[in-house]
Amino acid sequence: MGKDINKVDKLTSTQVDELVDKPNANHSPLYGRGAGGEALWIWYPGDFEIWLGNRFNNRRTERGAMFPPFWKQDSHWQTVEFSKAFSLEKEETITIRTEGAFNLMLDGKLQFGMPETFTIPAGEHKLNLKVWNPETPPALYISGEIIKTDSTWLATYEDKIWIDENGVAHGSGIYVPAASWNFNSPNQCPSIYKLKTRRQQPVVETMVSDGRLFDFGKETFGYLNLIGIKGSGIIYIYYGESKEEALDFEHCETLDVITIPRHSKVGKNDRNANSLSTRQLVNSSTNDIGSKAFRFVCIKTEGNVRFATVNMDYEYSPYDNKKSGSFKCSDPLLNNIWRVSAYTMDLTTREFFVDGIKRDRWTWSGDAIQSYLMNYYLRFDSDCVRRTIRQLRGKDPVTAHINTIMDYTFYWFKSVYDFYIYTGDIAFVREIYPRMQTMMQYVLGRTNKDGMAEGKPDDWVFVDWVDFPMHKRGTLCFEQILLCKSLETMKMCATVLRDNPLAQPPQGSITIEEYAADAKKYTELEEALRNKLKPTFWNEQKQAFKHAIEDGEMNEQITKFPNMFAIIYDCLAGDDKQKVMQSVMLNADIPAITTPYMRFYELEALCQMGMQTDVLKEMRDYWGGMLREGATSFWEKYNPEETGTQHLTMYGRPYGKSLCHAWGASPIYLLGKYYLGVQPTKPGYEEYVIKPVLGDLEWMEGKVPTPHGPICIRVDRESICIRSPYGKGKLIINDKEHEIMSGVECTFEY
Repeated sequence: MGKDINKVDKLTSTQVDELVDKPNANHSPLYGRGAGGEALWIWYPGDFEIWLGNRFNNRRTERGAMFPPFWKQDSHWQTVEFSKAFSLEKEETITIRTEGAFNLMLDGKLQFGMPETFTIPAGEHKLNLKVWNPETPPALYISGEIIKTDSTWLATYEDKIWIDENGVAHGSGIYVPAASWNFNSPNQCPSIYKLKTRRQQPVVETMVSDGRLFDFGKETFGYLNLIGIKGSGIIYIYYGESKEEALDFEHCETLDVITIPRHSKVGKNDRNANSLSTRQLVNSSTNDIGSKAFRFVCIKTEGNVRFATVNMDYEYSPYDNKKSGSFKCSDPLLNNIWRVSAYTMDLTTREFFVDGIKRDRWTWSGDAIQSYLMNYYLRFDSDCVRRTIRQLRGKDPVTAHINTIMDYTFYWFKSVYDFYIYTGDIAFVREIYPRMQTMMQYVLGRTNKDGMAEGKPDDWVFVDWVDFPMHKRGTLCFEQILLCKSLETMKMCATVLRDNPLAQPPQGSITIEEYAADAKKYTELEEALRNKLKPTFWNEQKQAFKHAIEDGEMNEQITKFPNMFAIIYDCLAGDDKQKVMQSVMLNADIPAITTPYMRFYELEALCQMGMQTDVLKEMRDYWGGMLREGATSFWEKYNPEETGTQHLTMYGRPYGKSLCHAWGASPIYLLGKYYLGVQPTKPGYEEYVIKPVLGDLEWMEGKVPTPHGPICIRVDRESICIRSPYGKGKLIINDKEHEIMSGVECTFEY
């Protein structure tokens, strides 16, 4: 204990010189793009995500009023220095572009002005550029024949330089490999990053008493375009995920009010004369545009203004369908459930993984971890996973739990665990590890005398939205199980960094011995906490974990939450898992889970215990129930006992429920992992297992994406056909193992 956490990434001035003076120093790419080849825009790691996240999270509105997040919002570093050393055989002229004002030093000598081009003579040289930008992350792009910005450059936000009486500079700072992504041209700077759009038309237009109602056929997201505007007056736009919401002018969650003055120049420069896009409506608080979620739009006018028709620009995060996951089976209903789940995920995959597209539109860690897992079986967008993990974490010092929710902090740790297992990206583990350490220091500093996590007055202990009485005070068993997994994640990351020298910063001050000490510490903490779970919370008579300790007294309530996570996270032996299945998970007297959020984990626990046939029935009933209610994307919550407009209400508001919520898309994950049966057993699918389960299906087929391309599988009652691009695979049929050869089609008979 007492170790300076910042030491992880802190290099001495001598070590910085050693790093910079080695043109071929081995830096792993931070953002999925390596060194060598094209020039890339670079910035300080995490700053792009923090800046983009601030714009993203502050887009939320409630009936036209901006609604910022509940939690602390960090800012990017305003001044960043970028540096690298080069060996040139001949003179070279470089092109320089920056986001922000900058100065340039060559071999320690400050150069004149802010040149767009600069010539460097042959020989050994060192470049240092300081970029200042209070508005957007300081970023640098340099292109030359040899000298090009990429992730081999170093970046620091903290010079810690002092000048002596002779004018000589001394000191050093915290240096890290610069971050880069796919911004690879001088005009493609990071601050102009936007999602793609494509034009869509409404499918039905209906005249209503107060205006015109447009139906786009399904839940969608983007910008409304009004075509053929004439006259002057006010245009009122009421958005709805349902027809009822769009027609309820007093209570719909989102709306726009547009004033068209006399002699307006609306659409003057638009190819559609006299048109207006809501893309042009700027949120003055964030200087950002206002995309909306809707299926229905009702438009009223006041004055003599009128318009001809509308269309929309659907906003989306692009993906490669050839590299994506898929699923198809003998049951048309399940096929439709998978398709709507995929569409729900695509709608909620934006600059980051968002919870719901209508209301919150924030990055929530508990929502995001499920999005990541679904994503690994749908699009395998690892860039979006990295962005979201970085954005959620923010900067030090840690002053609150992530999203202010204790369990969401624990899910954040678990998300790093999952990311490494599915992608094998050690560079990301190395980058995020210092922030994992400071986050864990905060967590451990708030545990009680028994080393258990309990909510403090300023903590939000969430667990789930429940329809039955359940206190969330004191020391919850559920939270201890999540903390165990968080400590296991810390142990895994420290061990990976200890055992993989390529993951170390070249000449970095952290040592393998320090990683080893961390691995030992977190192993001991995890084992100590895990060994307390049963003695503290287990009820032998009820064969279940009890709910919580409140004011020194045990709350004997039995819920599914700690018990199903004990199954998923292996906090119980095999026999005890079976006992919990009978006494809790399959016990009709235990209060039911009604949110897709926790239904995700409930069904995963059942699948882990071999109950895939039962889970298929649950999918047909629960997700099929939403489809029977007319869902075109899956909801934040579904209660089959509700009818009509009751399905739209939540949070005490008639349309408060999100009808497109990321955690509603869990069939993607379940069908890929527990039916097609594909999951990595070594990071990045170096090794993997396929254990297909048909349940009551006659056949199924699909693709599971991996970092190396999709694994294709078809299963029927007689045989299994597999084609895998990479790795050492193992097929398990009837408890027998078969080797899967990569690169060829393999067929196995039962």
